[in-house]
Amino acid sequence: MAKQAAKKPAAKAVEAQPEILETPVVEVKESKPKKPEWEIKDRHYLLTGNKMPLTFTLPSRHTRKYPLLWFDENNGIQKEIRYATNQNSVFTDEQKGECTLGHIMFKNGHLHVPKEKQQLQKLLSLYHPHKGHKYSEKDQVLEAANELDWIEAEIDALMAARDMEVDQAEAILRVELGSKVSSMSSKEIKRDLLIFAKRNPILFMELANDDNVQLRNFGIKAAELGLIKLSQDQRTFTWGATNRKLMTVPFDENPYSAFAAFLKTDEGVEVYRSIEKKLI
Repeated sequence: MAKQAAKKPAAKAVEAQPEILETPVVEVKESKPKKPEWEIKDRHYLLTGNKMPLTFTLPSRHTRKYPLLWFDENNGIQKEIRYATNQNSVFTDEQKGECTLGHIMFKNGHLHVPKEKQQLQKLLSLYHPHKGHKYSEKDQVLEAANELDWIEAEIDALMAARDMEVDQAEAILRVELGSKVSSMSSKEIKRDLLIFAKRNPILFMELANDDNVQLRNFGIKAAELGLIKLSQDQRTFTWGATNRKLMTVPFDENPYSAFAAFLKTDEGVEVYRSIEKKLI
């Protein structure tokens, strides 16, 4: 018999290893805040509080009597300020050689600094400790935005006043003019309402959207006609005909504001209906 061929040992099965996927490392760059850009332009400064003296001199250098210091947050130190017309820096320790000191003078509450005087502009706009207290920089963009908001509010108020019913107009004007409104004609009420809306549009719109204004006017009219009475100490409302007590005014509160709030209660609604029938 022929020799049987030697059997080769069976190859061992190799287990498949799971493929490991490496997560790519993403390098995150730290974003640093950008410093605000300094715009080269003419600048205008005004004394605060609508002050307009003939002349006003702002301190222009550090002294014991008038300390002018600016805190450097990067280095944690205070730096002396000095306005020298022949230097490029406003800080005393950065100025070199002989210095020609300058004056900072407001005339009639105003100071105009042309764009060529960059050192003085930066002193007044960035470093002077009196900014925001004794003077401020005129921001034409901000002023234009505020003026636009005011004009739009004025237009809205005038349109609302034009279309407003006389009763509501009377209620709003009574806040401004008091009992004088009772003797005014409807034309006078409409005229004064438009004037009020133009002069103070924001307050006008607040009053126009306040329900209590009309209810206060309702209570005042009822008192003027004798339908209700307010005691001399302004603490109690009673019926005019019977002197029956209606309500007690809470301490330190306007009596007619309290009466307006009372008319919104369940008991007050019945009082409102009763007075309304007599006012018609």
